[in-house]
Amino acid sequence: MTIDLFRSQAGKILNPVALLLKRSNVTANNLSLISLFFAISAAVTFYYSKSNPMYLLLAGFLVLLSSFTDALDGTLARITCTTGLRGDFLDHVIDRYCDTFILCAIFFAGYVPWEIGIIAITGVLLTSYLGTQAQAVKLGRYYGGILGRADRLVLIILASIATAFYSQEIFYYSILGWSIVIIAITSHITAIQRIHHIWHKL
Repeated sequence: MTIDLFRSQAGKILNPVALLLKRSNVTANNLSLISLFFAISAAVTFYYSKSNPMYLLLAGFLVLLSSFTDALDGTLARITCTTGLRGDFLDHVIDRYCDTFILCAIFFAGYVPWEIGIIAITGVLLTSYLGTQAQAVKLGRYYGGILGRADRLVLIILASIATAFYSQEIFYYSILGWSIVIIAITSHITAIQRIHHIWHKL
């Protein structure tokens, strides 16, 4: 939720880049697919990072690139007047795949037990579903709650960088592992907050 408050400021960076891409005939859907490519690349890097923590620097950078291109696709669609249901649908589908690939890779690599990983993924998917469900029941897309997608990705990026330089475990888990624990807890809190908000509005 915290990072979402800076959406307007992010436009100062996204708009000029989107204008450059417009001249290159890059489409918003192209950017969505590029975002997926970066997420898959990050997932592969996370998976092999357990044997070499410095891989986490690359993984964090790839998550950053995936996040940036994901934010950029909507900006480009607005600038080129190509917003539409198909693009919105593709964007949401790819976002869910990106989330799943990244989180699965982290717990498959052994940073947290699979039980915690499953709790984290179900919380993340439920949170995202409730955001779009608000839109489905005519309340508009809802980004509220303690930990939105942007916050979650920033947490993973920062935790990856920190773990690259300090890979020792702290009470059973590394810094990256604890970030997944935090996501597992806060994503379900966010889901409950969104359920409450939508129910109240209805």
